[in-house]
Amino acid sequence: MHEFGPPEILRCEDVDTPKPGPGEVLVKVGAVSVNRTLDLIVRAGEYVTRPKLPHVLGVDPAGTVADVGEGVVNVRVGQRVALLGTARCGKCEACLSGREASCKEPQHLGVSRWGGYAEYVGAPAHMALSIPDGLGFAQASVVSRHFPTAYNLVEYKARLQPGEWILVMGAAGALGSAAVQIAKHIGAHVIAAAGSDERVHSCVVNGADFGVNYRKQDLAAEVMRITDGHGADVVVENIADPTLWPGAFNSLAFEGRLVTAGAHGGGTVSLDVKRLYLKRLTIIGSPGGTPRDAVRALELAAQGKVKAVIGTTMPLCEAAEAHRIVQRNAVIGKVMLEP
Repeated sequence: MHEFGPPEILRCEDVDTPKPGPGEVLVKVGAVSVNRTLDLIVRAGEYVTRPKLPHVLGVDPAGTVADVGEGVVNVRVGQRVALLGTARCGKCEACLSGREASCKEPQHLGVSRWGGYAEYVGAPAHMALSIPDGLGFAQASVVSRHFPTAYNLVEYKARLQPGEWILVMGAAGALGSAAVQIAKHIGAHVIAAAGSDERVHSCVVNGADFGVNYRKQDLAAEVMRITDGHGADVVVENIADPTLWPGAFNSLAFEGRLVTAGAHGGGTVSLDVKRLYLKRLTIIGSPGGTPRDAVRALELAAQGKVKAVIGTTMPLCEAAEAHRIVQRNAVIGKVMLEP
């Protein structure tokens, strides 16, 4: 992309193949996903950080190591790897204390530097994670991108416990479906909320105990009915739509915790502060995850215990149309690009 704007600004071009510098790897891309925020919103020029132009999108490529730079010892040529979309600075207090998910100055592949909408992509070698045998590039791409964030939200920030009730917003999406699966592994009762009957059905098929169409039903009322008046101990919110937020917030049980990462619904919502303090509620914003969780998720995916929901796969040069499909919510599951 040479400018910011609608999907049609994306075009295929021939560029020089990158050469890995010291501490870097060059990866031949097998698959990369289309993300609503870190692709569509970046392309439109509406992300908090605008990349330098010209730019190549793609935050979560997976593929085969084609070359390594000087000093690289953790990966080898020919190894199948997934590239973590976020590189931690390694210098801030959070990184130095082992809390990489709270890094204050993370760098995003596909935002801060050229990403994986390409045949080849270069990246720091510490971003490369080995893909277990039997796991394809598309699954590895999505699992390594979204499951670490879901672990961070559900396990570490919300501290979901077995037997608790959890409401997952946007549960048919990649992050939402990851949160549903993690919550089930913990032993919670899972209510999946999505924007159409078809998407709700897909959530139940993929493991949710109950489903709610928040475009047709009163979300908070349905959650209270399902939980026999208790409410959701945890709400995973990744939309921040001003029309949907009240239903999610009002679904919280006494001393409930709402965790959020993502704001493709706008990001500015109203907050009932009286309910916040009278119900002793907690709201936590926390994007990102850790490499440890990415490794764990890849291993579980290889064992068939978790899976990414893939909607459709398209050739790389159809990236503009892939963006239109994501923008329209035209498919359930992740849209993937393959060079």
